[in-house]
Amino acid sequence: MNLDWPPRGVGSGVGVDRSGGGVRGRGRRPPARAPCPREPGRGGATAGARTGRRAFRRPGNPDHRARRPRGPHWERAARAARVHPPEAPVRRHPFATLLRCAVALALVAAPGMPLRAQRPGAPATPRAAAPAIDARELGRLVAELSEPGGYFDTDNLISNERSYLHVLGALDRLGVRGGAYIGVGPDQNFSYIARIRPSIAFIIDVRRDNLLQQLMFKALFARARDRAGYLALLLGRPVPSGEGWARQPIDSLVAWLDATPATAASAAAAREAVLAEARRSGIALSGDDLATIARFHDAFIDAGLDLRFTSTGRAPQSYYPTLRDLLLERDLEGRQGSYLAHEADFRFVQDLQRRNLVVPVVGDLAGPHALAAIGQLVRRRGERVSAFYTSNVEDYLLRGGSFERYARTVAALPRDERSVIVRSYFGRFRGAHPQAVEGYASTQLLQRMDAFVADVAAGGYGSYRELVLRNPLPPR
Repeated sequence: MNLDWPPRGVGSGVGVDRSGGGVRGRGRRPPARAPCPREPGRGGATAGARTGRRAFRRPGNPDHRARRPRGPHWERAARAARVHPPEAPVRRHPFATLLRCAVALALVAAPGMPLRAQRPGAPATPRAAAPAIDARELGRLVAELSEPGGYFDTDNLISNERSYLHVLGALDRLGVRGGAYIGVGPDQNFSYIARIRPSIAFIIDVRRDNLLQQLMFKALFARARDRAGYLALLLGRPVPSGEGWARQPIDSLVAWLDATPATAASAAAAREAVLAEARRSGIALSGDDLATIARFHDAFIDAGLDLRFTSTGRAPQSYYPTLRDLLLERDLEGRQGSYLAHEADFRFVQDLQRRNLVVPVVGDLAGPHALAAIGQLVRRRGERVSAFYTSNVEDYLLRGGSFERYARTVAALPRDERSVIVRSYFGRFRGAHPQAVEGYASTQLLQRMDAFVADVAAGGYGSYRELVLRNPLPPR
């Protein structure tokens, strides 16, 4: 970005004539002060261009130029600065220096570039997200990318992968940043998005219900002021007022939620807010769709932080985490890493949501259209897929005989040498994975997308266990 400020002839009285006319300016020079840092080679006079002896311009004196001395020292300095000798002394108004510093600070804290402390060894945060798209364009995009929905035997309101944060440190170490993110399932995607900082994200699932649940989350991001407000609306609690909530650690927010029951009024207000935002999403919704969104929201309100993953016809397993567990979970370095653990992470995801850059899509990963269409859109945008979170969907594709079509689609996705696949593995009946962490039923794994494509080209995988044991990246 060009920080050539102030513009020619404004503020400092200095302008660089890029057509060869030299430096222009007038007036008295203020007392010397420490200059604001500026980029070398940008517009404006340099220190070397001010080494000539000072001459004052008197009104009504047309011969002031003739009396200005121009010795050899001036000519050498002018050549070094690559400008012509000035026709008048340089004037730097004190306000100009302050203004340049203010502009530099404003650029650092610009919207879409949230301030966030870098973790040790982590690459710099990438540039701001892409420009927003409006609601009508979002609706068109969802319809264009989606394919007819399918069936899966769970509402999948929250994840059953308690290990979901165990790959965060490796994502940092491998420099997985920016680009386009693709993922499946509910809100565990937001924690990966918060860490990777993509410019756009696609949440694809075979169930249309997942799209409707994503619209519920989108509505919460639209209405919430901060993490406390988001969680209060999600669980039907009274929205807290006052300052300071954004600075509270997630442990304090969870303790507050445990101590604050939902009321009839707060639950009704939360339901009304979510449905109102869903209607404004730009995505065509039927009465049944709105009823499904309300049913999902009621499940969060009724169960609160004790909500667990459930499946049709199968009782919840004791090792399934609660919503409370997922909020408080830590990565392998012992750091809390949920998108709701830190305000900066929450605000990054909120910004993407408000820009309509988290796009819910209905589609089978091995289907004929959706995933391939997402890849084509990412390519047209000049992006590459930085991370693809598949959970354990590949297990079902291998057992269902559709894995080869899925693998061909993945091979066609735009990628680079840092692109990764994030997957989960439950080894309860098939044997623990070498990277399994004691006390966790699930294991979160990373594989380079290039390695996956090469394995498929060399013959593929005979089972999901073979897939997860082939070329996993080290977690630390």
